[in-house]
Amino acid sequence: MQNIFFEIFMTVLATISALLPIANPLMTVVILPGMAAHLSESERNAQVKRACIYMAGILVTFLLAGALIMDFFNISIPGLRISGGLIISYFGFDMLFAEPGANHASDEPHQPEKPKRDISFTPLAMPSLSGPGSIAVVISMSTGVHSQTALPVWLGYVSVIIGIALVAYIAWLTLRASTRLYRFLGDDGINAISRIMGFLLICIGIQFVINGIGNLLHDPAFWPMAQ
Repeated sequence: MQNIFFEIFMTVLATISALLPIANPLMTVVILPGMAAHLSESERNAQVKRACIYMAGILVTFLLAGALIMDFFNISIPGLRISGGLIISYFGFDMLFAEPGANHASDEPHQPEKPKRDISFTPLAMPSLSGPGSIAVVISMSTGVHSQTALPVWLGYVSVIIGIALVAYIAWLTLRASTRLYRFLGDDGINAISRIMGFLLICIGIQFVINGIGNLLHDPAFWPMAQ
């Protein structure tokens, strides 16, 4: 029994160690003020909470059925990287070229308030917190669960899911702590940070695309003439 608990602990620890550096909630903390400048503190906290729930749901889904999903739709990891990069770049351009004051509600009470953009699923949950790298990790963990013999398969999956939930909880704590930045930056500071982070998001997105293309070019399956 002690050996089983030890193996569960080691599996959970391995999941956290593999996922946390790739999910990298600290990077999301840096770009969050720009993406959530149009939200109030309560709305921001609610979207951060939903983003972490979505993150856990996405990773658990790909853990349980990721290989089947990607095979069914014929999706590759380079394809995930390129699409994620395009999504990040889109939001970067939106932040960089936003109209001044566009993120603030109008002072005139008779004008209807425009619906505020939901950022919890995209780009917070995907591709920021659960991007192509995290998805590739959980798919490989799914393979590892079947290849190991220390735990029953169902218990191996449960252990990895516990690790994913803990990573999502750590991400939630990290992003909640970032709300303190708003008290120091103010409206003008948030606007400036939004444009700076928009440019950085474009750079990150383009780098995702470059990495995806690089992985694709090094994939022998992409060069049928060489086979």
